[in-house]
Amino acid sequence: MDKLYWLDQIKLQDRAKVGEKAFYLSKIIQRGYPVVPGFVVSAEILRQFLENLNSSESLVADLPHSSLHLDVTNWRQVQQVAGRLRQEILTATVPQQWVSTIFQAAREWQTGCLILRPTLAVSSATPGTVNISGLLESVFCDCEPEAIARALKRTWSQIFRARSLLYWQRTGINLQQISLAVLVQPVENAIASGLLRVNSSGWEIEATWGLGIAISLGEVQPDVYYIQQETGVVLEQHLGKKTLAYGVDDAAPGAFSQPVPKSILTSDNTCLIPYLLQEAQQKQYALQEEYLQQIIALGTQLVSELGKRFTIKWTIAGQTTSGKLYITQVSTPQSVIPHAHFLRGLGAAGGRVVATALVIINPQEKPEQLPKGVILVAPTITPDWSPLLQQVAGIITEEGGLTSHAAILARELGIAAVVNATSATTLIQNGERLLLDGDRGEVYRIKGDLKEEMERGREENLLPSHHPNPKAPYPSVTSHLPMIATQLLVNLSQSSLIEQVQSLPVDGVGLLRSELMVLNILQGQHPHNWILAGRQAELLELWSNQIMQFARTFAPRPVFYRSLDWRSPDLPSLSHSLQSSPQSMLGERGTFSYLQNPAVFELELKALATVQKAGYSNVQLLLPFVRTVEEFVFCRRKVEQAGLTEVAQFQLWMMAEVPSVVFLLPEYVKAGAAGISIGTNDLTQLLLGVDREQGQLAKVFNERHPAVMSAIAQLIQMAKTAGIPCSICGQAPALYPEIIDKLVEWGITSISVEPEAVERTYQVIARAEQRLILAAARRKLH
Repeated sequence: MDKLYWLDQIKLQDRAKVGEKAFYLSKIIQRGYPVVPGFVVSAEILRQFLENLNSSESLVADLPHSSLHLDVTNWRQVQQVAGRLRQEILTATVPQQWVSTIFQAAREWQTGCLILRPTLAVSSATPGTVNISGLLESVFCDCEPEAIARALKRTWSQIFRARSLLYWQRTGINLQQISLAVLVQPVENAIASGLLRVNSSGWEIEATWGLGIAISLGEVQPDVYYIQQETGVVLEQHLGKKTLAYGVDDAAPGAFSQPVPKSILTSDNTCLIPYLLQEAQQKQYALQEEYLQQIIALGTQLVSELGKRFTIKWTIAGQTTSGKLYITQVSTPQSVIPHAHFLRGLGAAGGRVVATALVIINPQEKPEQLPKGVILVAPTITPDWSPLLQQVAGIITEEGGLTSHAAILARELGIAAVVNATSATTLIQNGERLLLDGDRGEVYRIKGDLKEEMERGREENLLPSHHPNPKAPYPSVTSHLPMIATQLLVNLSQSSLIEQVQSLPVDGVGLLRSELMVLNILQGQHPHNWILAGRQAELLELWSNQIMQFARTFAPRPVFYRSLDWRSPDLPSLSHSLQSSPQSMLGERGTFSYLQNPAVFELELKALATVQKAGYSNVQLLLPFVRTVEEFVFCRRKVEQAGLTEVAQFQLWMMAEVPSVVFLLPEYVKAGAAGISIGTNDLTQLLLGVDREQGQLAKVFNERHPAVMSAIAQLIQMAKTAGIPCSICGQAPALYPEIIDKLVEWGITSISVEPEAVERTYQVIARAEQRLILAAARRKLH
């Protein structure tokens, strides 16, 4: 046995070795979702085991190369063959080295009980869709060498059971096409377990006390909850009939009463004990409201990872009072177009689009324009590409993470995008026909007739009946949304989107990214070059008009204009004499650059003053990447000199993204900061030391990291103490809606997200506020 495949380390090329069940679990655990840890004994190990059986029986001797062409109408023959094959496997010896490797790895979990889950991959030569649901079962065993060896053989032998052989024959599958791996995971006591089914018609949650095997064996009728998919509201719930629950041998859950005599257990489940539930507990729902909401929130997140049709099994590990929600299994339909998926990255912006690929090998050689409706494939995309992206249908980059410029631009523009797709410019040929799935982070080659491929996908319920235009206007959703107290704002940079977003239920623009907005008017020249060329007045007029479009549309709602925040490596096509070193990860960005070269900042302030003089008092200034109080004071004085503070409604805010702000916020307030907006993208990369542009570090770049969440909580509390508003405009609330509960609870003033995330963020805020109100009412009642 060369190695075990740990869930958090499985790669795309390992898919056939570890099977679909383990592959999908690895996919989501590597994205930071709570999955029970585990490792995989690869399918190659079973092949080696079968090749070394040394059987004298001719039927078994050529395994795993036998095709076993059985007469499926002769049930006696099928049973005899199945019995002989399984007996051969169960009586054989598993090499001691294999058992020792598995045992030593499992000991790290310090558990007395393991579950071995069969995880299958069937080669692409297989015709049609393979559905093995219920065909192969998990095996429990004690965490000791002999028990592991027996359980491993029992798991392997299941592909030779009579019903398995019948299935392989009827579906035309040869044994050579089957790769059976084994996922090994620890088993702990659980407060409750069950499953969540997600599909287009609605969501369904099943739950029972203890471990989920009670549902699998049909020994209980679980509680059932029916969930409205758009809002997460529980439409109906029905109490099941739960008379017993399962726990593990070494530490029985205290909530269960009398254990069932162990003599009634089969030898298959030696480390499990069923417990009879107290009558009072049988009449209770297994899921507390807290855990029910966690499962709903988890399902909402997983839609972006797995699509709108999947099933997960979950467990709440722990004893009777507190526990943690884990995913134990994921089942999802096959790829959108069978056998066509060839490239995978991070799904950065949702939607599916079919178009021709335009491959650009060298991003430094940026073209003057791009053909309309292509899928742009490039190593990376910097902000100066922004004007070119208006016409493209999709984006694929080899680099970048979920908070990279390519990802942010794609989400704002409504363009489906996949980032961090390794070797995309090498694997994709210019002019190839592609299907880009921004929800799954997958790219497919379209071969043959596109209509035929789509129809086949729809027949398997894997594709919607139509592919919506990702750039269609965002719908107005105010009619069916509840009132919320937390302000919801929108992040923007492109004036071309104003018409599409003006009807969204937002309280204003929480982040107007000036550096992306102004790229549309700079004609490929840095603002400093315009000033040196004596074109300052021309640029001032263009700049003012851009800002005025946003001010006019959203008035009287506020527009928070963030002044320029460029790093020189982000703008390879816009050079100027004062450009900072491209070797710097951060560059001379933010307010520090204003000290170095105040001319451009002064021009920005004149543009804002021009907008004020035109009668718009709803534009506020947001200073980016403030490193020191001295930088803030310098900028405040420039603001005063420009006359902006003469308008009573004007406010000077600052971004809270450099960690020093967490310690110095009271000093900034004394210096005149009227409010703060938390930028989770930069705050996360600086707190964790991870470059947000590096997609291969996506697992480490975690905006839900305890250090990041602690800093956010502290900033909100300090702002409340200082009596100033606190907003959040980074990508975290849109990417991880579950943190909105905490933000609302802590007292965030406003949340600003991309246009595509407005409706779902509104719903999450509403639920969070309702839960707080309900909790307060319950406390008052008791």
